Amino acid sequence: MKTSRRTKHLPRVIRTVPALRRAVANFRARGGKIALVPTMGALHEGHFSLIGRARNRADRVIVSIFVNPAQFAPNEDLNTYPRSFDADIAALAELKVELVWAPAVPTMYPAGFATRIVPEGPATAGLEDAIRPHFFAGVATVVAKLLIQCEPDIAVFGEKDYQQLKVVTQLARDLDLKCRILGVPIVREPDGLALSSRNRYLSPSERQAAPMLYRALKECAGKIASGAPLDAVLDYGRKAIARAGLRLDYFEARNANTLKSLTAPSGEPIRLLAAAQIGTTRLIDNVAV
Repeated sequence: MKTSRRTKHLPRVIRTVPALRRAVANFRARGGKIALVPTMGALHEGHFSLIGRARNRADRVIVSIFVNPAQFAPNEDLNTYPRSFDADIAALAELKVELVWAPAVPTMYPAGFATRIVPEGPATAGLEDAIRPHFFAGVATVVAKLLIQCEPDIAVFGEKDYQQLKVVTQLARDLDLKCRILGVPIVREPDGLALSSRNRYLSPSERQAAPMLYRALKECAGKIASGAPLDAVLDYGRKAIARAGLRLDYFEARNANTLKSLTAPSGEPIRLLAAAQIGTTRLIDNVAV
């Protein structure tokens, strides 16, 4: 008697807007909430935690995979950004994701596309926007399109890109989008390094030094919570990161809700945010105080 091997159910991959709208309408007809997890692919455990949170909060989960050219400057790594579509689909099958929205660039930005969203507020905090002035217009535009296309009740974003999370939250609120933005805590390696698709760029020696960014953030957060003077703590953290061989872009303490500079540190929620480069890799991270 022959035994049959069960075929793993792969998620449905959709590449056109009309097909996506039909799929979403079918989800709606069947009832329940829809969650969207926007990604640029090269999936890792951090993404999987977002999908897990989405599944806990909704009945249907859509994962988008789209490397958004609008958020890359000409000197950045658009052409070399990690892409592993087949492996991503296999991983999403293991997680029982039903639908993957994977449009091509011309689908998202067809000939004659002439509209973009230029956010302010948390997008002009002098953090990522100071280093990558193009970035948040690209993010806001593509996220708005994804939210309109997929019509989710919930969209899930990681806290590693903390300023991005605040920008997207503001965007959904300001445009009256019927979607709740949910932030999920950072997933880290055992030594503290925040998971990122770009970590695969790190050489062995760079990988050994990279966790210093998190260690400095964590130590400085403890000092601030204990009442140490803010300016002295930030200076300490910046020097510690430089000694580890990282080229610092910023190391700042900001209001955790607005990302504005602190005016009364003892009475405000504080988030420490940092970005640094090591070799060809740019690391970003943050911790709550």
